Amino acid sequence: MQTSNQYYHHGRFKVAGGVLPDAVTAYRTYGDPNNDKVIVFPTCFGVKLALGSQDYLVGEGKVLDPNKYFVVTFALFCNGESSSPSNTPAPYSGPYFPFISYEDNIRAQHAVLTKHLGVRKIFCVVGFSMGGQQAYHWPVIFPDFVERFVPICSSARTSPHNQCFLEGPKAAMLASKDFDDGHYKSTPQHGIRAFARVYSAWAYGQTWFREYKYLMDGEYPDLNSFIRERWEGRFIANNWDANDMIALLNTWQKGDISIIRDGGDYVKALKSIKAKGLIMPSKTDLYFTPEDSETEVSHLRDAKLHVIPTIWGHFAGGGANPPDVAFISEKITEFLQAS
Repeated sequence: MQTSNQYYHHGRFKVAGGVLPDAVTAYRTYGDPNNDKVIVFPTCFGVKLALGSQDYLVGEGKVLDPNKYFVVTFALFCNGESSSPSNTPAPYSGPYFPFISYEDNIRAQHAVLTKHLGVRKIFCVVGFSMGGQQAYHWPVIFPDFVERFVPICSSARTSPHNQCFLEGPKAAMLASKDFDDGHYKSTPQHGIRAFARVYSAWAYGQTWFREYKYLMDGEYPDLNSFIRERWEGRFIANNWDANDMIALLNTWQKGDISIIRDGGDYVKALKSIKAKGLIMPSKTDLYFTPEDSETEVSHLRDAKLHVIPTIWGHFAGGGANPPDVAFISEKITEFLQAS
């Protein structure tokens, strides 16, 4: 059974960049809480639980079926539902919100699971993009709490190229005439629209553009209309806050499992993971590349690599293309059913 957003108050909560006086984690639950097959499915960048971001994999008859599993979806800090620059009161509101790490998110989610929901072990963590980076962090931070993990179009460490890509949309926002160093009094339309336009070219494979997939079978007459509606509109219509967007990018840019426990030794951190892994990059992802996933799998103790055969780039992993969802669902089903 699906619930609406629920909110867990942690009280005073230490984070990488300081402290939150009353940290809040937003989450949803699906299925029987007494089911010991617990699936955790956290959000990625640019989505919200209230807008159905996780529905492409969660639901009756889908791969994360509440009749088979107890599914808990979590909203990242800074997504506008959990504690964020936009919903935190002074003195930590807006541009004064502290830096949040992936470790902060995982510790908060663990608290909700153990202190509030009574979960003793996670059967599997599934995540796309930033959600996949959380899936990688879970078995590093709580090695005896997680049995399996499935990062989709993601990585254990944000690569230098990925970090560089993110500098583009970030710079477009920060340099806009209405962002005002995060002290804007109304929605910084120029900044958010510029951010969206810079980001849009990276989301799909080059073949996807070459084959005019952005026309969406006639829904859009040209590329500019697609960018205006699907990208600018995505952030404007869904009331995304500019400081939230930048704070999330900062979390993403600094993602690295090796800073948690192995002093920056990336290979050692990967080799230390005891949980079974299913790693699914997209063949045409421009920033979470399949080559990075191949390297990671070569160092993991027990992991399988399945490359999504698609031209949809990064967005193949987030529900944009039904055939890709079918491929992902098939591989996850096999992985969850395996001994």
